[in-house]
Amino acid sequence: MAAAPPVDQTIKKKHKQRRRICGLRTYILGAYTYVSELWRKKQSDVMRFLLRVRCWEYRQLPSIVRVNHPTRPDKARRLGYKAKQVFSSWWISYLLLYICIHRAFVEVGAYTYVSELWRKKQSDVMRFLLRVRCWEYRQLPSIVRVNHPTRPDKARRLGYKAKQVFSSWWIGYLLLYICIHRAFVEGYVVYRVRVRRGGRKRPVPKGIVYGKPTNQGVTQLKFQRSKRSVAEERAGRKLGGLKVLNSYWINEDSTYKYFEVILVDPAHNAIRNDPRINWICNPVHKHRELRGLTSAGKKYRGLRGKGHLNHKARPSRRATWKRNNTLSLRRYR
Repeated sequence: MAAAPPVDQTIKKKHKQRRRICGLRTYILGAYTYVSELWRKKQSDVMRFLLRVRCWEYRQLPSIVRVNHPTRPDKARRLGYKAKQVFSSWWISYLLLYICIHRAFVEVGAYTYVSELWRKKQSDVMRFLLRVRCWEYRQLPSIVRVNHPTRPDKARRLGYKAKQVFSSWWIGYLLLYICIHRAFVEGYVVYRVRVRRGGRKRPVPKGIVYGKPTNQGVTQLKFQRSKRSVAEERAGRKLGGLKVLNSYWINEDSTYKYFEVILVDPAHNAIRNDPRINWICNPVHKHRELRGLTSAGKKYRGLRGKGHLNHKARPSRRATWKRNNTLSLRRYR
């Protein structure tokens, strides 16, 4: 009579039989295998949510942007990507590893934070700020001087400088103290301008237009220039001794649009002695805003584009028409 098998072996056999019956098998899966299985189930709730959120994020970024690591590491590894770095010396490896760890905490400047805030105008913070500020602007005149730019990052990019140059250090500190308390910087000035929204009605008495039927329109006419250009024009006419440098949008409601216009005092020593801005002191730059020489003016003149598709806009549409429709005949030919 054969001897009975040990108790331990009997228990193991029973467990194997149960697993086979139930169709259960235990696998030890790596991280890449788990990720690969996730990406194979793109219709699952988790992946649909992830893809939707990431797609929204990608739409806010440029068309070509560098990423810190692959979104699909398993796929990238299969296609040849290697997340490793080889150095010739061990201490260089540790040094660069230390640098990489500390660079993970990116130091962002104040202007970058402000710029990101203004890019998210639909956020709760910006909606509240814009609404409160817009109420304040409505109580003030249409053209009013501001102590400092509402958007300092934008103003700096467009040429504004909050600085003052003095010949002596103690005079500099003294006048700097005065400037801080007076809350303005000489040489550069910022004005807020309010422009009414909507189209331009033809200024004819009682809506009577004398002429051909094709020119009978009174309403639904669109002004050729932008509201920003109109704001620059009004600021330039109001402040004839200053020269318009640039402008930018700050707010709007159902009735008005608000812009801040950067103006420069061409007679100020800080401007005349600065080689980066003293070009505006030249007399040929008088009333740049009235002749379409500012950024907003060049935009409505069609001078933003380049190449053969835009050659008819240069030097201007009227000059191009005149050049193409003028017959010049020499006396001796």
